[in-house]
Amino acid sequence: MSARMSTRSRRHAGDEHDVLILGSGIGGLMLALRLAEHARVLVLTKKRADDSNTNWAQGGIAAVFDRSDSFARHEADTLTAGAGLCDRAVVREVVREAPERVRELAGLGVAFNHEGRGFELGREGGHSRRRIVHASDFTGRAIETTLLERVRAHPNIRLEEDQLAVDLILDSRLRGRGPARSRASARGGSRQAGHDACWGAYVMDRATHRIRPVTARATVLATGGCGKVYLYTTNPDVATGDGLAMAFRAGAAVASLEFVQFHPTCLYHAAARTFLISEAVRGEGALLRTIDGTRFMPGVHPLAELAPRDVVARAIDREMKRRGDPYVWLDLTHVPAARVRKRFPNIAARLLELGIDMTRDPIPVVPAAHYMCGGVQATLGGRTSLPGLFAIGEVACTGLHGANRLASNSLLEALVGAHLAADEVRARLAHATHSPRAEAWHAVGTRPPREAVVSDHNWDSVRRVMWDLVGIVRSDERLAFASRRLRLLSEEIERDYERLRLSPDLVELRNIALVGSLIVSSAMRRKESRGLHFNLDHPRPVAAWARRTVVQRRGRARGGALVFGSDRHL
Repeated sequence: MSARMSTRSRRHAGDEHDVLILGSGIGGLMLALRLAEHARVLVLTKKRADDSNTNWAQGGIAAVFDRSDSFARHEADTLTAGAGLCDRAVVREVVREAPERVRELAGLGVAFNHEGRGFELGREGGHSRRRIVHASDFTGRAIETTLLERVRAHPNIRLEEDQLAVDLILDSRLRGRGPARSRASARGGSRQAGHDACWGAYVMDRATHRIRPVTARATVLATGGCGKVYLYTTNPDVATGDGLAMAFRAGAAVASLEFVQFHPTCLYHAAARTFLISEAVRGEGALLRTIDGTRFMPGVHPLAELAPRDVVARAIDREMKRRGDPYVWLDLTHVPAARVRKRFPNIAARLLELGIDMTRDPIPVVPAAHYMCGGVQATLGGRTSLPGLFAIGEVACTGLHGANRLASNSLLEALVGAHLAADEVRARLAHATHSPRAEAWHAVGTRPPREAVVSDHNWDSVRRVMWDLVGIVRSDERLAFASRRLRLLSEEIERDYERLRLSPDLVELRNIALVGSLIVSSAMRRKESRGLHFNLDHPRPVAAWARRTVVQRRGRARGGALVFGSDRHL
């Protein structure tokens, strides 16, 4: 066995805070600003502060502003995309909060596009009206830049970069709580469910690899998604499912992990493998064609190219496999060039750098892993099944997205979640007046890795198994094979975690292996096809499965078991 906590408790000056927020996307930054008037807030981010899915978001925020639109229509579009698994009350609240939350961002200085006296509204797949508020085609960057400026200027918020959370600090890992624990317990062991609380996290400095305890009365996961679990993704490198993995190891319930959204149109190019071609491009009239120029979406869905993402991604995947082609075309050449350049300046400029003029040339695209619709089970205000732990944004499963996310509802969920979580966190602070001392993290008995080749191989193996066997189309046989392969890989990774000196790569590898295994376990449980989960052996939806799959760990690290349930109320 390896790293363990020291036998004496140590305080680290400056490492005690009222609120610890892990992640620097839209949800984490907005929540920090809302809490900073009443609390000392520490925001930790694993790389640069602007390394987030928010910063990469091109599309925008869905909100009702047009007179021809209505809350009822936005709700209906969300419920249709969610394929029977959305929480109607959550959908209603998010949709009705949307306009005010967008106005709040605009008031903070986000330069959304305007048309006349109001916002310029785009349309994306699954939407029956134009309702996408955007800042050209780099909405996320505009939001991230504005919020970071505000956060960095606030005296009650401290922002630290290159800080990777390793595991959560629990009552069961605190000095003097209960019987002596094994070294494995000190290094990520789980707790007995129902008898614990979260008091912060053990955090690694990426430059020095030093791990320190950071305690807080409230801990918020705003860590984003897990796209790097798959070989091909639109996500940045930071999206390794860290928050989801830590929460599960700590005993929190997670839900709907089988529903991974694949964006239909990621650029197919060796020099830009994660570059997303926004949903809004199809909203402005782009057509999907096979390599020989044949349009195929009209025969698939009444909305053709504007069908929900799961429908479009499966149709592209089917055409590629049927024909043996490596990609399909996204064709915008029939749309006036001036309109294209005005609406998509960022995409047009990047494509020109790669030798593609989107006003004259069709764009080669393929589907890629994009968004996790499931996550840590949480209320819309972020409360999880583990006291002291909150989750907002993509890391959370609130019931908004159901079995498939409606385009541009993701930034919206994070905004509304941050707004409501402020009250939930303040209530926690009133209840927990101080945080207990945490034991230091010691790497006793560990050694540096002798070579990187095994770790690199495992990184590639996990992601390739997920891409090949747990992708857009699944089967019972593929899932069973993936489960066996991931179990073997996870056992090897856990052995390395126990005996080797920790590095950021090993921490993240451990997380993607766990998240991959949880996705597979959840997918194997669902004996139907619904939304983003399509199984060739169970090709139709089944009424009895119109519920969320909830997974929770019970017991200690070595003997713990997965417990499956459905639609637990928090």
